[in-house]
Amino acid sequence: MTRGIPFIALLAGLSALVPAFAEGPARTAIVVCYPGGPVNENDATAAMASMLRVVERVGKWPADSFASLFTAKATECRSLLAQQNPAFAITSLGLFLEHRAAHHLVPLVQPRIKGATTERYRVVAQKGKFKGLDELKGRALGGTVLEEPEFIGRIVFAGHYEPASFFLLKPSRQPIRALRALDGGELDAVILNGQQFAGLGSLEFKNPVEAVFTSDEIPLMGLAADSEATTADQRARFAKALQGLCADPEGKKLCDLFGVEAFVPADERRIQAMIRLWNEGK
Repeated sequence: MTRGIPFIALLAGLSALVPAFAEGPARTAIVVCYPGGPVNENDATAAMASMLRVVERVGKWPADSFASLFTAKATECRSLLAQQNPAFAITSLGLFLEHRAAHHLVPLVQPRIKGATTERYRVVAQKGKFKGLDELKGRALGGTVLEEPEFIGRIVFAGHYEPASFFLLKPSRQPIRALRALDGGELDAVILNGQQFAGLGSLEFKNPVEAVFTSDEIPLMGLAADSEATTADQRARFAKALQGLCADPEGKKLCDLFGVEAFVPADERRIQAMIRLWNEGK
């Protein structure tokens, strides 16, 4: 069961990166952040490379115009954004909201998964044990998405609960490990994103689980661009390339890896609502 932030995962190791658009040997940096869950690095590296080559071909850039830096840690992502000032960034919604103003980020495209461009987060516990989040105060909460507790507090819980002070947080790199710990009584609850929750039906537990909290709909995040480091034409070219990605034989590898049906223009209305909610939590 993979973490549901699609369109991400390339092993860091591509070095000749510059933050300016290049029409020659130098490469444009794309920072790729995947806080939380793991991914097979070999599969992800090949898929990401395929995506970049498709983007170059469809957008009519020279080969090897783009290269990426990847991290699975939110703290390292913050450092990469500060150091590289990338023209484009593939991030979680939380990191986008956190760095939107400083890096002039504007959303371009977002993934569509099982017909939807939004998801709901859920907190699950052993069936019949708790009636809601209030009963989990001081209890052990696990999950991969706890790599970004501020996002969970401001957006998922809409400012009603501060994760670090309300729960005993137990972040995990793998959702299956957190769920096994829940089944064994080592955790009181686990917070899951949409894809992770959808995968519960394929798992077997000694103790059935149920959702004790369900968030409002939250948009899936994809690609954002630095509006000051790119032109409208460059953003349009990149967005157009990504919208054709899943129909391309090579690009389809990436889409299949993360269960993405297509990439579509970002829903500005929903994202603006998230920006307002984020700002209210300051």
